[in-house]
Amino acid sequence: MGQPSGGLHGLLVEHGIPERGARLYLALSREGPQTAAELARLSAMNRVEAYRFIRQLESAGLLTSYGRRPMRFAAVPPDAVVDRWIRKANDRLHRLEGDRERVLAEWREGLPATGDVDAPRFKVLEGPETIHRFLIKQLGTAREEVRVAVGGFSLARAIDGGVDRALREATERGVKVRVVTEITAANLAEAKLFGAFGELRHSNGPVSNRAVGIDRSGALIFVSGPEGLGASDAHQVALWSSAPTFQRLARDYHHRLWVRGAKAERRIVELEAPVNATLPIVRGRESDTLDRLREVTALGMRVAGIERMTIDLPELIATIGRQIGQEVGRTLEGDTPAEVGRSLEAYYAAHAMGRLSVVKQRPLVLRVNQCFACVNQSPEVGRILCPELIKAAVETRLGVGYDVSKPDPRRHAQRGCVFTVTAA
Repeated sequence: MGQPSGGLHGLLVEHGIPERGARLYLALSREGPQTAAELARLSAMNRVEAYRFIRQLESAGLLTSYGRRPMRFAAVPPDAVVDRWIRKANDRLHRLEGDRERVLAEWREGLPATGDVDAPRFKVLEGPETIHRFLIKQLGTAREEVRVAVGGFSLARAIDGGVDRALREATERGVKVRVVTEITAANLAEAKLFGAFGELRHSNGPVSNRAVGIDRSGALIFVSGPEGLGASDAHQVALWSSAPTFQRLARDYHHRLWVRGAKAERRIVELEAPVNATLPIVRGRESDTLDRLREVTALGMRVAGIERMTIDLPELIATIGRQIGQEVGRTLEGDTPAEVGRSLEAYYAAHAMGRLSVVKQRPLVLRVNQCFACVNQSPEVGRILCPELIKAAVETRLGVGYDVSKPDPRRHAQRGCVFTVTAA
């Protein structure tokens, strides 16, 4: 294959037309309308190659087709093609001239705050449009992970600003996107949208600061707005920084919300299909609830026409343990298993009839003494209820899965029951 010649042939190649496709166009311009078979002969190509270049020339707007069986192809006149290129070049020149200051300003904005290219950068962004435009640009550079903490009322604003699309595109590139927010009935639709392309969790407490961390490159913190110092979105201000300390603070804040949060799927089910009835149990009035449970059970047996039924006692004990553990977990403190273990130790000392102590921190090992479960009359309570209670308490506080060993209370009646807590 020869090198592209000058003139029109060279211009065609410069504008992305393959060299053989350019030859085919020139042949068609000289000879007039042709069928695909005739074009193949004129250009010394086989028919498959000719069809491929014909489609390319049609896509580039250099050919038109008409008729059927056989279809004929005509070249757009060369002067019309050249005039179109001139117009496009002029349009590009005008756009470049118009965008010159904006492009250079954006380039200057990306420069480090000092002459040192490795120095941390701080940037103050004002107004929702400026913030969203900057954030979308940074999300486009994400390669590993994006961490988002956002108040439930701000989800709709993120969608309006196009941040959701940028996060979806990041996910499609293989970036892990983690969003923690408050999922309520009012923002259920927006929460489902975010949950469709990233990991989403419901925060157990309010998300007081909006924050976005992108890989290890930087973090964006919203410092004012309708939920902060400003009265409306128009007064919104955000701070972007690549300083390691700033990024660590943003990561730690997101982590605290994330580990305590509930999976979005569970929260959405709770909102869409809430529990319709509960039987609260109050200390000193347990018989009220048990009487009510007996009435419901008797009514069900009469409706079904049965005389006898069996209740799965281990499952009932496990359910009671899980619910008690969740209630206890909401009062605990700490962000690691060891810290939660010490908080659980203090809770038992203040409220429980037994005494719980931390035997070992890694892995977390707990011992419970002086508990009524550690007697021969109630081994199933220590074997089933206590592990479920501890597991639910730790998971409620830390928000991730844990396993708790099941001891034999009859063997530990003297020295207490020992429980080992490990990540699932």
